[in-house]
Amino acid sequence: MNGHPALPDQRSDVVIVGGGAAGLCLAAQLTATTTRSVTVVEPPDGPSRSPERTWCFWEEGPSAYEEAISATWSRLRVRGTDGSELTVDPAPQRYRMLRSPQFEQLVHARLAAHPGARVLRATAGPVRDTADGAAVSCVASDGRTLTLRARHVFDSRPLHVLPPARTCLVQHFRGWFVRTGAERFDATVADLMDFRVPQPRHGLAFGYVLPLAHDRALVEYTEFSRSPLTTTAYEAALGHYCREVLRLGAFTVEAAEQGAIPMTDARFPRRIGSAVFRIGTAGGATRPATGYTFAAAQRQSRAIAAALDAGRPLVPPPHRRRALAMDAVLLRALDTGRIHGPDFFTGLFGRIPAERLLRFLDGATTLREEWGVGLRTPIGPMLRTAVELPFLPRHFRPAQRSAESAS
Repeated sequence: MNGHPALPDQRSDVVIVGGGAAGLCLAAQLTATTTRSVTVVEPPDGPSRSPERTWCFWEEGPSAYEEAISATWSRLRVRGTDGSELTVDPAPQRYRMLRSPQFEQLVHARLAAHPGARVLRATAGPVRDTADGAAVSCVASDGRTLTLRARHVFDSRPLHVLPPARTCLVQHFRGWFVRTGAERFDATVADLMDFRVPQPRHGLAFGYVLPLAHDRALVEYTEFSRSPLTTTAYEAALGHYCREVLRLGAFTVEAAEQGAIPMTDARFPRRIGSAVFRIGTAGGATRPATGYTFAAAQRQSRAIAAALDAGRPLVPPPHRRRALAMDAVLLRALDTGRIHGPDFFTGLFGRIPAERLLRFLDGATTLREEWGVGLRTPIGPMLRTAVELPFLPRHFRPAQRSAESAS
């Protein structure tokens, strides 16, 4: 097809398509706990390869990827539209930043030390079931075709069309890595949500500041709304936020990143063949109400490894049904404007202990704790939304793509 002879078929116990957060988390977990052979297929260098990305998550105790963590914060801050601020200590949880180059380097090194693991630079094509597992058609970086065969294939590639949903918002953002001429940041506090920015008609908008030093930070403009903005619009919003809201004074932009993450009540099928499974965002790992994915990808990876060890070839759900049901109500209430997004989130941080709230957002709370959280939300609008949800139709929507990167 490409003028090159085909390579011989190659076999592994597991093939993972995609070397992003979900794919590498699963590869690291499988090789840490078993001797099974694992092949990770990553795109070769070029336009098909994802730009550098940043993942953030909260966690108790040391991280499984501690050597690659770029920054950690012990305190979190939320700022209301009126400028009021609330700083909380979520101990024993800590907020962490992980950059994709350091994460990839660490996991690749671990895979290189495992006799049955490898990273293959190739363009993955269709995945099909076979009599004894599944096969992935690939084009190697030198243009030759090859077929990877495995007992199980886990595909983390983004979907082109999302499953049908009643509500579909997008968490979309652009961030600048800035360096200021003077010390402007408190390196111990991460600003999770700063609502001192103009609000969109549907959803909400906020600033997000992750200090890396007293004169360096990742500053993002983020929206939860129906569709992404143009890069020009993001740049204008970021410029206003840095200059007029944060009043950073003189600063330089050293790098930028941009992304779009689905926030939807769609049901993501995790099994798409007898031996083929979806993981990561494509498999429903993104938490609909927050857009956070990395922590769920770690949980999903541990669950998959345990299932395979027990002889159960399946991908357990990354989120509990209760959590997804609550998220569906929140997304619909935000999209319809029944609740005011900034007031809702600042209210949660103001009324609920930070450690419990983070566990709630991670889906790790008890039913009693979740009932307590629900009583501290706008009960009338939320109940009205919950009652109407079962009667709303679901629709297909194309997956929103960022022009530069996705977290």
